[in-house]
Amino acid sequence: MREPLANTVTARCPSARWRACAPWLALVALFVVPPLVSALASRGAAPQGWLLASLAQAATMIVFALSYNLLLGETGLLSFGHAAPAGLGAFVAAHLFNRYAIALPLLPLAGGIGGAAFGVLTALVAARRSGTAFAMITLGLGELVAAAAWALPGWFGGEAGVGIDRASGPAWAGWTFGPDREAYCVIAAWCIVASAAMFVLSRTPFARLANAVRDNPVRAAALGVAPARARAAMIVWSAAFAGVAGTLALVNVELAAAESVAMMRSAAVLIATVTGGAASFFGPVLGALVWVAFSVGVASVSRAWMLYVGLFFIVVVLAAPDGLAGFAARQRAWIARHGWRRGARAWASGAFAAACGTLALVLAAQWAYAVRLRDTDPAAWLAALTPGAARRLAASIVVLAALAVSFTYRARRRMRALDAKDNER
Repeated sequence: MREPLANTVTARCPSARWRACAPWLALVALFVVPPLVSALASRGAAPQGWLLASLAQAATMIVFALSYNLLLGETGLLSFGHAAPAGLGAFVAAHLFNRYAIALPLLPLAGGIGGAAFGVLTALVAARRSGTAFAMITLGLGELVAAAAWALPGWFGGEAGVGIDRASGPAWAGWTFGPDREAYCVIAAWCIVASAAMFVLSRTPFARLANAVRDNPVRAAALGVAPARARAAMIVWSAAFAGVAGTLALVNVELAAAESVAMMRSAAVLIATVTGGAASFFGPVLGALVWVAFSVGVASVSRAWMLYVGLFFIVVVLAAPDGLAGFAARQRAWIARHGWRRGARAWASGAFAAACGTLALVLAAQWAYAVRLRDTDPAAWLAALTPGAARRLAASIVVLAALAVSFTYRARRRMRALDAKDNER
C-alpha cells in the first residue's frame, strides 16, 4: 500500500513536490513537444500523420492500462477480459455518433457509460470472487463478447466493423475534427483528463478500502467493509475508463472492429500493466509506452515483434517482478544511499550484458524468420548467406550470448558484494 503520509511529506518538501509533478509534466510533454517539433521542422506544416497516429495509440493505451490497474494494482483482481468493456464502449459510441448529433469531444463520455454498463454486469457475476475464480469468470465473459462480435453482425458490423466519419458531427469553435491534428488534440486532452481522474480516484478513501480488500479481505470484512461491494465499485470504475480508452481508439481510426473485444487486446493490456509495474500509478503508463514501441516501432521493421514482446515480458517478470517502475525506484533508492559511483561498474556490466544478449537474440530471431519467410521478411537477405557466412554468424551469436551470461554474472556478483559490505557496517 502507498504510504499514508506521502501527501504531507510532499506538501512540506519542495523537492518532493517537484518529483510528484515531474511525471505529469513528462506526460504532457510527450503529447505536446513531438508535434510541435515536427511542425517546426516542416516550417509550419501539419505534423506528420504517422507521428500523430503513434502518439494517439500511446494515449489510448495509457488510459487502457491505467484503467486495468484499477483492478490489478488497486484491488488485486486479475482480469482476462478487460478488452470487453473497452470494445463495447467503442461500439456504443460509434452507434450513438452515427444516429445522433453528438460532438466528437463528448463521445468518450458515451463510451465510458457503455463500458460502465458492462462493468455492472461483470460485478454482478464476479464481484464475490477473487484470485483464480475472478480471472476465469472474466475470461469467460470476454470470450462470450468476442463470440457475440461475430454472431451479431447487426450490432458489431461483422468483418467490416462499425465505422464513423469524424467530420459528420457538429463543429466546435470551427473545428470539424476531420483533420488528424484536430482528432489528435481530442485524444491527447482526454488522455490527460482521464489519467488525472484515475489518479484522484486512487487517492480517495474508497481506493484505500479497495487496497484493504486486496491485502486482507478477511480482516477488512471484520472491520465492517464489504469486500464484494468494494470490488464491484472498482470493477465499474475500471470498465468505465476502459470504455473511454476504447472510444479514443475509435476516434483515432474511425472504426470499431471485432478485434477490439478480442483476447489479444486483453493480453496486451495485461502485458503492458505488468511490464510497467502495477504497484506504481505511472507504472502502467511506462508499460503502455513500451507496448506501443514494440507494436508500432518494432513491428514496422520485423515480423518477429510478438516474439520480442514475449521474451521481454519474461525477462521483466523474472528480473523485476515489480515492473520497470519498481526497478527504477529501487535503483534510485540505491543511488540515494550509496551514490552512483559505487554502482557504476556493475551497471556498466549489466548494460553491456543486455546489449550483447539483445543483439544475439535479434540476430538469431531474424535469421530464423528469414529462413522461414524468404520472400516476405524484411531480413530475407539473411537466408541467402553463404555457408561460410552462416557459420560465422552462428559463431557470433554464440559468442554474444556467452558474453551476456558472463557480464550478467559479474554485475550481480558486484552488486551483492556492495550490499554485503553495507550489511557489515
